[in-house]
Amino acid sequence: MRAARALGPRPDPLPLGERLMSYGVRAPMFFLATAFFGSLALIASLFEKSGRWQHRIAQAWARASVAASGARVTVLNGERLTGQTAVYVSNHLAYMDTPVIFSALPFQFRIVARHDLWKLPFIGWWLERSGQVPVDVTNPRASIASLASAVRTLRSGMPLFIFPEGRRTETGHPAKFMQGPAFMAIRAQVPLVPMALIGTHELLPMHSKTFHPVPVILAVGEPLETKGKTMKQVEEVTARLEEEIAALYYEHSWRKKTEQNGPPPEHNGTEPLAGVQADSPQGRDVGKLEAVRISRDLEVTEEARRS
Repeated sequence: MRAARALGPRPDPLPLGERLMSYGVRAPMFFLATAFFGSLALIASLFEKSGRWQHRIAQAWARASVAASGARVTVLNGERLTGQTAVYVSNHLAYMDTPVIFSALPFQFRIVARHDLWKLPFIGWWLERSGQVPVDVTNPRASIASLASAVRTLRSGMPLFIFPEGRRTETGHPAKFMQGPAFMAIRAQVPLVPMALIGTHELLPMHSKTFHPVPVILAVGEPLETKGKTMKQVEEVTARLEEEIAALYYEHSWRKKTEQNGPPPEHNGTEPLAGVQADSPQGRDVGKLEAVRISRDLEVTEEARRS
């Protein structure tokens, strides 16, 4: 296959030859890899419950998927990917973000994802059987159990990965972050590792069915320590995390920070921890109180579980 070109704006429309290559070769290879490795993972789940075999299969699927797309992935500051127990966080640009993350992170981890993905055939079965963590971002009060599950996963020594924006961006720019990653890291007293994905939006943006092979970068930042921090600092840590990932992104992207950034996640009736933006007075005051309240509810939940 032709090598990936320099990263820049995605042509619209794509050249005819590139579209034919995508429909005739890249997409079929991608779906074949997904069907093969997905079936293999479901079979493996019948024999082991820890999810470790399934994670290795997912990594093999990810490498095959990235190869099929024609992208070339470069990891910057890869020495920071030590596999320490932490919450690993990245911006969310496109569908191919997940294969890139699984192919680039060289250690076992579990993902925190929207609970509605568990309702999908095959994908939901794999998520459940491999030990991934569902979170209901639309209703924090209903997500206390899932937050407790995420914290328990971290305390058991297993790293977690999460997309803090809650959805893919349509503009290619990082969007506003939810407070979940900071909440979980502070609650478990583990670091946050900021990472920026660059190029996956040009590779396969939302609503597109054709691959545009480009170089893809995963830039890894310095871990952000949370030891000694409290729930009252969730907003502060979230803002710092968002700044670090944005800085990594714009340092390596062809896009400029002065351009119109993507809209924040929709506030569709959610509570402050999930939906109120940190840069509003309401978010600063109510968000802190909500984080403290849910933390106390978590303590009650964990105490009830132990008794």
